[in-house]
Amino acid sequence: MPLTTTGDLVGRARAARTAVVAFNIITLEHIEAVITGAESAGVPVVLQVSENAVKFRQGHLLPLAHAAVAAAERAAIPVALHLDHVRSHALLQEAADAGFSSVMYDASHLPYADNLASTRAAADRAHAQGLWIEAELGEIGGKGGEAPRDAHAPGARTDPTEARAFVTDSRVDALAVAVGSVHAMTTRTAALDHGLLRRLRASVDVPLVLHGSSGVPDGELRAAVAGGIAKVNIGTALNLAMTGAIRDYLAAHPDAVDSRGYLAVGREAMAYAVERISSGLIPA
Repeated sequence: MPLTTTGDLVGRARAARTAVVAFNIITLEHIEAVITGAESAGVPVVLQVSENAVKFRQGHLLPLAHAAVAAAERAAIPVALHLDHVRSHALLQEAADAGFSSVMYDASHLPYADNLASTRAAADRAHAQGLWIEAELGEIGGKGGEAPRDAHAPGARTDPTEARAFVTDSRVDALAVAVGSVHAMTTRTAALDHGLLRRLRASVDVPLVLHGSSGVPDGELRAAVAGGIAKVNIGTALNLAMTGAIRDYLAAHPDAVDSRGYLAVGREAMAYAVERISSGLIPA
């Protein structure tokens, strides 16, 4: 079916008091696995391309984006395309023409005033192109090779009063909040601050997003969605599934040279992870 928009999927999820899952893609196998897994779960999905993934793809956005659009058009479930953790204004300018309906502009590494100013400028650019825009406030950390931060350190969490002012002044459409998760976690041990999440939900009138969700246990994720999270970002969980499956395959087939063999099992493992995670967030 034709591409849908991230804003529509998130809005519908928020109204239903559930969440849409957004999976980060790096290769064609990621794209195929995410769509297959979401189809098996019977849920819509967001395909996310991060600025780091674009750098890995030799700085070119269009090849991966065009592959995602082509796969989405053949999907049996609604699929949206989202540009994730963008700091490059040049990349932001490419988004709409490449099929993206939304971007996450990331100035969270800057002091509050600079984050706000940069995000407001990015929001103005995004809205002029018809793009839905997400921003981040707080210190989630662990992205792009940076040292993981202590998610429980004083000042790391998103402050509800700051969040209200930030959303109003920046004019963003969604806000990623720091409530205890960390990017790139390889163990599911994150403990979320659900009391803070409730206060953020009461303070902010835009959908809330949870980054670093690969490190959040199932029960914590379900509680976060019940507490107001409308978009759940997953990346590392797919890479763990793919890498683990490929390691096992190559250990069992030490003479293998055809990449299709191990890429197929890696894709299958990712699809299973997508189905499991997505199914776990479906309301009972």
